[in-house]
Amino acid sequence: MVPQTPSLTVDAIILFKNRLVLVKRKNPPYKGNFALPGGFVARGESTEKAIVRESFEETFLIVDIIKLVGVYSDPQRDPRGHIVSVCYLTTGSGRLKSGSDASSSKLFELESIPELAFDHNKMINDAKSDINAVLYQMQKHDVS
Repeated sequence: MVPQTPSLTVDAIILFKNRLVLVKRKNPPYKGNFALPGGFVARGESTEKAIVRESFEETFLIVDIIKLVGVYSDPQRDPRGHIVSVCYLTTGSGRLKSGSDASSSKLFELESIPELAFDHNKMINDAKSDINAVLYQMQKHDVS
């Protein structure tokens, strides 16, 4: 018998040009709402490879992982079913464009993050001190 286990996703907090990258969802659930870039981990793929792939597919940015923010496993976090997400704090480089499941992408100041899909506001809040530290370093070195 094959065990019934939760699905696995990744979400990226991408810092780019001294702001956070959010994507507007093209598909349900939460169609039309902003969310962190991310998606499902493919069979045989690590979460680290998945976050790089999914970030590029949705934003066309190349991301470098800074750290693991956390694992989000509340069975009610996604209306599609029990889906566990691994969230990473990353920095992005390249030219921001919308792709795959994103109808648009936009840069936001940390203080002006709207209400997001899923539990993405919690992810950002959990990483707030690390986000501020990285943004400080970006501004200090004028990396954008």
